[in-house]
Amino acid sequence: MVSTMAHSPALLQGYLDFSHAMKRVKMPRPLSEKVSLALQEWIGCGLCMAAHTQAARTAGLSEADIALARQGVSTDAREAALIAVAVRVLAEPASISDADVAELRALGWSDRVIAEIVGLVTLNLMTGAFNLLAGLEAKEEVA
Repeated sequence: MVSTMAHSPALLQGYLDFSHAMKRVKMPRPLSEKVSLALQEWIGCGLCMAAHTQAARTAGLSEADIALARQGVSTDAREAALIAVAVRVLAEPASISDADVAELRALGWSDRVIAEIVGLVTLNLMTGAFNLLAGLEAKEEVA
């Protein structure tokens, strides 16, 4: 992806800077992977889905956790609410209301994590859309 993205130095630099910045999010890695899995299920990027599935396993998520995340849900109610809002930010951002933000705060999510959801959505959309536009696909694993 990066080598293809390099056709636009401005895009590549923006991606690298943004990707680096998003590594400093407050959200725990297993949760950020759950969010990314839910988002990529909507976006439809197979390359991104494969990468986030592997990253989720590395972060300690079970196959059941991964399957639930791909459906946009979690067995943890706090996580489920955050994942649902992330998917809405991607699919229907105008539907997000003050009540949604208040609900996330009531569940104990900080304003920092709530703000970082937008960044995580943006990064997933950028990489997924780019890979789809460029025709980049996951390589088949050799047994």
